[in-house]
Amino acid sequence: MDLRNHFPRSMRVKMAGYAHLARMIDKCRAVLADTEGEYIYPCPMDDRLMEFAGITADQFTAAVKANPSDDLVAKWFTRTVKAHLPAELDAWNQTMLSRGPSTLKKQKYFNTLRDAVDPSRTDLTAWADLQDLEEGRHVPRQEPVT
Repeated sequence: MDLRNHFPRSMRVKMAGYAHLARMIDKCRAVLADTEGEYIYPCPMDDRLMEFAGITADQFTAAVKANPSDDLVAKWFTRTVKAHLPAELDAWNQTMLSRGPSTLKKQKYFNTLRDAVDPSRTDLTAWADLQDLEEGRHVPRQEPVT
């Protein structure tokens, strides 16, 4: 995958039941091919998924390198990761997709990135939404919380 010319999949694309896994595969493949452009693997979001799954970046990278298809990587992933109840996985996915900046400094960075794309989108609070906006995907407007 050449991330200098194409975007990785959205964090929202689930593979083997996990949010972010497909995107992490895209970024890992790009790093292996030296075509990651400005993308980072492993990034903090990748680290969160690997920590939840109980694997390391070295293990994941080796699996992506050894398995040429998404299906094979997904099968390796489900065989290798620590088991989670469906409710735990659903809760983790929701947390991952709704996660926003955790400090004032990160909030300012988030706002700068958002404003560079669309300053009118002050409704955005999650990194997943910001990534989708930056990469040209439709992000529905969110109702203000009252």
